[in-house]
Amino acid sequence: MEIEITDATFAKDVIEASKEKAVVVDFWAPWCGPCRMISPILESMANQRDDFVLAKMNVDENPQTTMLFGIMSIPTIKMFKDGKVADEFIGALPEFAVKEWFEKNLGKKE
Repeated sequence: MEIEITDATFAKDVIEASKEKAVVVDFWAPWCGPCRMISPILESMANQRDDFVLAKMNVDENPQTTMLFGIMSIPTIKMFKDGKVADEFIGALPEFAVKEWFEKNLGKKE
């Protein structure tokens, strides 16, 4: 599942929702080349797995949350569990590394 989030919806769609299921936030911008490289990989993982929600946040349109989490470089990917950041990575990792990151945090998916 994939959703678009904003400063206004972040608390409900990420913090509260992560108490039920992991939420992976993709902090991105339309002009960011590496963001366009990682996005299809994250979307593919969201289609393969049902144990997290992929939430996309455009940093240009949502400066409040971007500043709150100290996002200095994009893409930044943060996994929220139980209302807080459980893990994160920065940059466009190759698909195998993204898959390993999900397995490390959520377990293997058969």
